[in-house]
Order: sequence, then C-alpha cells, then structure tokens
Amino acid sequence: MSTYKDSYNILHEIYQKHRRNYRENGDSKQMCCMWSTNEPPDQIEGTEPFDDIETAFNIVIDEDDAMGLYDMYLKDATKRIIEIQERD
Repeated sequence: MSTYKDSYNILHEIYQKHRRNYRENGDSKQMCCMWSTNEPPDQIEGTEPFDDIETAFNIVIDEDDAMGLYDMYLKDATKRIIEIQERD
C-alpha cells in the first residue's frame, strides 16, 4: 500500500501521459482530462487510462468507481484509489 504522496505522484504521471493526447484539455488536474473533453467516450471503464491505473495500483475499477473517478480532481481521486486498495 502506498502513501498518499506516492500514490498522487503515480496518478499524476498517468494523468500527464494521457492528457497529452488531447491538446484541447488544459492542465486542470481533473481526471476527465485523460479523455477527450470535446468528444467524451460513451464508456470509460476498461479504457487505457483506467487500465494503467489498475495496473499501477493493483486494483480493479468497476463501472461505479470509473464514473466517480472520472469526475474528480487528482487529489480526490488519489484518496479514492487508496480506499479501493484498502477495500480490495
């Protein structure tokens, strides 16, 4: 299990990797910026950003978790990911 700071840094690296794919997205530190905000995906569960998060944190993100995380800022998403780690 990671500390909050370590977890945030890992999540931020994943965020930066995927956010760069969508130049229209600013660096607002919102999880949704890892996907196109001009043409949001119909389904986010099982997409590459969440696959990377699942691998990095050794967790499973279900549909409810995916929808909640999508609408969070990185700091809140980090807390939620730690909660999922503790749950799993």
